[in-house]
Amino acid sequence: MVLIDGTLIHTRRRTGKADRRNYSGKHRTHGLHFLALTDENGRPISISAARPGRTHDNTAARHDRILAHLRAAGLGALAVLGFRGLDNDILDPVIVTGYIATRTHKLTPGEKEANRVLAVGRAPVEHAFAHLKNWRILTKLRTNPARATRLLRALLVLTNLEINR
Repeated sequence: MVLIDGTLIHTRRRTGKADRRNYSGKHRTHGLHFLALTDENGRPISISAARPGRTHDNTAARHDRILAHLRAAGLGALAVLGFRGLDNDILDPVIVTGYIATRTHKLTPGEKEANRVLAVGRAPVEHAFAHLKNWRILTKLRTNPARATRLLRALLVLTNLEINR
């Protein structure tokens, strides 16, 4: 089993209209969006290519064909509610997300407990992002997405070395 999540790495605003797509309305800042896969202990396995900050988790997962790769490897994934609708296979789901409450549908106690268990199981991926974002070089990132991808993948290797010490 793996854990999957997306995050925004804050970047400094670049000049020109080309940078508008890097603005994340959710976070109200400029940045680059990355998807990361970790194991159940929180060790980062892989990180996706940089996408504009406005990219949604589902969109990034579809472009990277995460669902097909997980099915081919025979793995399942725990994910946040941002990945709802990505895996519509009811009989054999690969990506497990929580339940969502609406105005007309309140969560039952069983659904609330399932969400709590899922949140506890997903905590290591948040810790992995915290370890990755501790690198000081990411605070002053002002580069194009291709270079940011190479930088973050290099930091992923260094983070794995640091965690496995």
